[in-house]
Amino acid sequence: MTAETAGVRLDCDGPVATVTLCRPDVLNAQTPAMWRAMSDFSRDLPGDVRVVVVRGEGRSFSAGLDLAFAGASGPGSFAELATLPESECADRIAEYQAGFTWLHRPDVISIAAVQGHAIGAGFQLALACDLRVLAADARLSMAEVTLGLVPDLAGTGRLVDLVGYSRALEICATGRRMDAAEADRIGLATLVVPTDELDGAVRDLSAGLLANNRDAIVEIKALLAGAAGRPPAEQQRAEREAQTRRIRDLAGQGE
Repeated sequence: MTAETAGVRLDCDGPVATVTLCRPDVLNAQTPAMWRAMSDFSRDLPGDVRVVVVRGEGRSFSAGLDLAFAGASGPGSFAELATLPESECADRIAEYQAGFTWLHRPDVISIAAVQGHAIGAGFQLALACDLRVLAADARLSMAEVTLGLVPDLAGTGRLVDLVGYSRALEICATGRRMDAAEADRIGLATLVVPTDELDGAVRDLSAGLLANNRDAIVEIKALLAGAAGRPPAEQQRAEREAQTRRIRDLAGQGE
């Protein structure tokens, strides 16, 4: 299965789906139409998909928001958003966020394959994924502040979860760039590999994820995703309940 619209392509090959930003001439700069397309892809995934890989075509993952589009006056531009009532503007941004937040869904594990630039919206797209495999040439920046904006594509909470409040504040408030080695050191990268080994590393990671029981992985993801918000006793209870479901299912006693 292959679908392409608005500069984004979805390819499904058995249990692995690949979302590719395919605007390499502008370093995969993003537009609202791309975010809507990514949100639509979430509804089109076949039920047997277990891993979603997000990548950019060409030499960069994504250089961020398409500033040419943002500076225009058409639908979705800053000029158009500024004319909307506050609640309508916020609702529009919520639509855009949906293109990112579906990558958190519990029934799949998402992997960002990041090479070259991952700036602004590109960085937030990488953060939306569960795992990030970085090529050695990756350069990341939360650059929204340099435009007088804030990160609004569901990236702030994910960043704090990964690196803590103090480091997240420094990254967002300076808009500086970091290389793959620093991203690895502070916990943003799952894996850093030589640039020419990126695709192979993502394939190997996908294979490792697919080698194990899908229902067990869904339970594990839910346990880990909720751990930070639960007191220890509640987390232990969640573990017990999840394990009970697994034992009953493996014994053929599941509902």
